[in-house]
Amino acid sequence: MSCIFCDIVAGKIPAEIVWRNEAAVAFLDHRPLFFGHVLLVPAQHIETLADLPVAQVGPFFQIVQKLERAVEQALGAEGTFIAVNNRVTQSVPHLHVHIVPRHKGDGLKGFFWPRRKYESDGEIEETAEKLRAALQQPQFPDATDTKLI
Repeated sequence: MSCIFCDIVAGKIPAEIVWRNEAAVAFLDHRPLFFGHVLLVPAQHIETLADLPVAQVGPFFQIVQKLERAVEQALGAEGTFIAVNNRVTQSVPHLHVHIVPRHKGDGLKGFFWPRRKYESDGEIEETAEKLRAALQQPQFPDATDTKLI
């Protein structure tokens, strides 16, 4: 199956590339939320953030930081909106991070997700226990070593 982002990385489809190295490419979104809306994609076809090899996560998000600073400085943005969609609402099935310039009063209202309350302390505890149990599975070997800073 053809991937538009892989084609952009390969130079088969024109895009306004703003940064690249051997591991990732950043280019302007052709339908931006605001002018200067950048997409960062891994050069290799990777569908979701969960599929990105652990060793690449840190370096990939260091590039996100670099782009965030550049967007703010170059465009005089007061801040940025950083987002990753995985599968649901992911318009292209290739990992991409949105780096969107923001200004107070720019009209972007954020996400209006329906909020819910847990029905009881038992329900929240049960949900937390399910997550803790899942994190003990072999596919999450570092979960018990993770420390919050």
